[in-house]
Amino acid sequence: MSDDHDDSPIAARVRELEAILEEKGLLDAQELDRALEAFATRASPANGYRVVARAWVDEGFKARLLENANEALPELGLSMGGGLQVQRLHVVENTESVHNVIVCTLCSCYPLSLLGPSPTWYKSPAYRSKVVSHPREVLEQFGLTLPEDTGIRVWDANAESRYMVLPRRPAGTEGLTEDELAALVTRNGLIGTAAV
Repeated sequence: MSDDHDDSPIAARVRELEAILEEKGLLDAQELDRALEAFATRASPANGYRVVARAWVDEGFKARLLENANEALPELGLSMGGGLQVQRLHVVENTESVHNVIVCTLCSCYPLSLLGPSPTWYKSPAYRSKVVSHPREVLEQFGLTLPEDTGIRVWDANAESRYMVLPRRPAGTEGLTEDELAALVTRNGLIGTAAV
């Protein structure tokens, strides 16, 4: 499976629109490439790791993040901007009784600015279909076995809304700094296919 969606109908329409805008002198392809490259260099899972670490040490930030992530992100100099449209970010918290996992069943919608480029498996039809119908089985394939009494919620991203998991803080990390905590977080933990 290819990592891009160049053959999708949407990608074809985007290419057509770009060509029309270039012909009319309304779009400079090189300027667009520079803007996209600048955004891509800022898009990193390290951003998501910082968000989680701050939420683990600052209960006020955590509450604001869970209530309205788009408004909380600027506190760390982050945003869901960078494209033509700002997506709404929903942060969902793992608890002792509920584990969250993220998917986009239509394509591969994903909070790129906070998690960096999406992993190949996230885009695969197998993951996108199976995590919805058999989430516990999929998580076990990733090496995450949850207690039977832990509920699993699957969140389906779309063009307007993105999701990020706030993993549970590991036990025994009370003395760690925010930077040390950020180093414990993984991209899979932010998607929900790992504990942290």
